[in-house]
Amino acid sequence: MIKSKRIAIAAMATVLALAGAACGSDDPVADETATEEAAEEEAAEEPAAEEEAAEEPAEDAGPFLGLAFDTGGRGDGTFNDAAGRGADQAESDLGVAVQELEATSDQDRQPNLEALAGAGNKLVVAVGFAFGDALGPIAEANPDVFFGWIDGYYDGANIITTAFAEHEGSFLVGAAAALKSQSGHIGFIGGQEIDLIKKFEAGYIAGAKAVNPDIIVESAYLGAAGDNAAWGSPDKAKEIAAAWYADGADVVYTAAGGSGRGTIEAAVEAGDGYWAIGVDSDEYYVDTEEQQAHRLTSMLKRVDTAVFEMAQQVQDGSAAGGFYPFDLSNDGVGYATSGGHIDDIVDQLEDLKAQIIAGDIEVPTSPEGL
Repeated sequence: MIKSKRIAIAAMATVLALAGAACGSDDPVADETATEEAAEEEAAEEPAAEEEAAEEPAEDAGPFLGLAFDTGGRGDGTFNDAAGRGADQAESDLGVAVQELEATSDQDRQPNLEALAGAGNKLVVAVGFAFGDALGPIAEANPDVFFGWIDGYYDGANIITTAFAEHEGSFLVGAAAALKSQSGHIGFIGGQEIDLIKKFEAGYIAGAKAVNPDIIVESAYLGAAGDNAAWGSPDKAKEIAAAWYADGADVVYTAAGGSGRGTIEAAVEAGDGYWAIGVDSDEYYVDTEEQQAHRLTSMLKRVDTAVFEMAQQVQDGSAAGGFYPFDLSNDGVGYATSGGHIDDIVDQLEDLKAQIIAGDIEVPTSPEGL
């Protein structure tokens, strides 16, 4: 996992201290004191003064972090919003400037990456697996820019790629579904029918069957590979979920971006005892109060952590190209407890989590054969 560590740079400390002295204020005593401190630091390089100055935010040096969203962008309540939170944290905690562009079609990905790199950003993050064809050549053409890729892999000295163990997090919410289900009948709705989303499905089914081998698990997808509408079709998700609820299912997990908003609507309309499970972000916090009563949990995919740590390492100079996995062992995936609906089963989920981390449970990455 990418380490979370900030390094104080002595040269930056000196620049900040001198800049503060030069700016002055309305207080002549303060001005004189600042000037003396700067002179003392420059001459004696006192460690305490360097450390104090290094903790102050750097002056705006222009663009730093460029975020290239795929279709859907901010506001989906799940995957893209998780990336957005990471950028927001980098902006607030690291004092860096953030630029964002959203792809509205397949043709936007390459020009968006090129635009963010050309704008002078030191780090450009491609949010989503679909940037694969565009990212490599652009990264090679801009060797002084670091590129981050969420959910992809490309070997390059300036490319930081991340992958998440979605199947492990999904195993735990599948176990939660089985433990809370009163009917022994649950469901899974995926976005595009691709290997990445099948990892969510596989983990969910495996977790549910680990608790109840006889449980019935329905599965459906909203689109084929390449069908971007699959991530923004809440009406379709609602129709599928409503049919399952009417047929006896009482918990439905949706891994389909913004389409999952339809599932929670169906759970509310189904009434008491019907649940929806969110994905990527803790969807409890984008639900209405009425919806929160039906949000059993959410599978957390810490894209926010990945984006923030990339920015942090590029800023402190420790960034390096390579592949960085996020899984249960480093809290790269997990489950939400907001609302308290699974408080009574957390001990059981934590026991399963420990078994996965220890290697006693091997979570499948494909639903075939389950």
